[in-house]
Amino acid sequence: MAGGGRAQSGRARVPAAGPAGADAVLLGFVRALRAAGVDASTERMYAFLRAVAVLRPGMRADVYAAGRATLCGGPDDLERYERVFAAYFGATAGSPPLPTVRTPPPPRPRLRARDAAGGGRSPGEREPPAPPTAALASSTEVLRHRDIAALDAVERAQLHRLLAAFALRGEARRSARRRPARRGAVDPRRTVRELLRRGGEPARLRRHARVDRPRRVVLLVDVSGSMAPYADALLRFAHAAARGGRTEVFTVGTRLTRVTRELSARDPDLAMTAVAAAVPDWRGGTRLGELLREFLNRWGQRGMARGAIVVLLSDGWERDDPALLGAQMRRLHALAHRVVWANPRKARPGYAPTAAGMAAALPSVDAFVEGHSLAALERLAAVVRGADTGAAVERGVDS
Repeated sequence: MAGGGRAQSGRARVPAAGPAGADAVLLGFVRALRAAGVDASTERMYAFLRAVAVLRPGMRADVYAAGRATLCGGPDDLERYERVFAAYFGATAGSPPLPTVRTPPPPRPRLRARDAAGGGRSPGEREPPAPPTAALASSTEVLRHRDIAALDAVERAQLHRLLAAFALRGEARRSARRRPARRGAVDPRRTVRELLRRGGEPARLRRHARVDRPRRVVLLVDVSGSMAPYADALLRFAHAAARGGRTEVFTVGTRLTRVTRELSARDPDLAMTAVAAAVPDWRGGTRLGELLREFLNRWGQRGMARGAIVVLLSDGWERDDPALLGAQMRRLHALAHRVVWANPRKARPGYAPTAAGMAAALPSVDAFVEGHSLAALERLAAVVRGADTGAAVERGVDS
């Protein structure tokens, strides 16, 4: 990213494993922004990397300013950018809010006698301390790929901050509503009104186009005993998804509980407290087939699942008859636009969908993905958004 001459001019460099390591940290930050709903395209990403290379990659304020100028496409992205930056790079103690963080300008290089002699510093002068930005971001990049079940308390707190910045939007669909546009079909009503306003004189044709709206997303989160190490993180992921609207959340175990209202609280901890009080079957058994039938009979058949993207977050352990789960999955697949299954155990070496419930459900699944880590949840968000086409071909098989 940065040339060797930049260090001589007083600019700090990322103390990571060379430029490639620094690039990996910055690319991880871009992926986190995309998971939070920021439209950080490939062109914006390359502009960000070039801007950081020109500035100082190791300085928090410079990385912040470069990303804010290149990765944000509009006012709606600014709040998401603030949340993700604070969660990914960490907040410095006693620092002012990020938009007003300022660093002193780099000192001008001066030619001194020891510089001419080849000595960059006096014998007693120490290397200036490296800024903590790269270390914080590197630890976050490692955390992205760690199994949630293996995290300690400190790592879980950092994971919760990153999950709070998530956003989950369904794949866009063309709605029946139209809006004025420069291109598209002729809008006869607006065109006639324009002609009448001009007294019948020729006027420019008015046009309109269909409006794209995100599809509804329905999350079914398994809170049974076998999913206990992942349930809290998956519900926090669901809380971030529910903030965006057009998202319904249910917990499944021995009972089906709708928790969309409980997850509407803005504060994640308050939302988790409300969910804990509303869900009566924490760490119990699993009756996926029976509860999926209840969901379809009460909500799905009436319209909640029609044309929606339904995501099941479960390990697939079924206490009841697997044939019932298979039959209900076929019903669900006929109603929904897409059915996605995220299984935390899929990432384990040698995993095969041999559990009876998982094997019965897979023929009706459009995308079978992992759900064990932050990176896996980011990919899940991309699948739901329709941006990850690689997972869509995994229907019915485990790759």
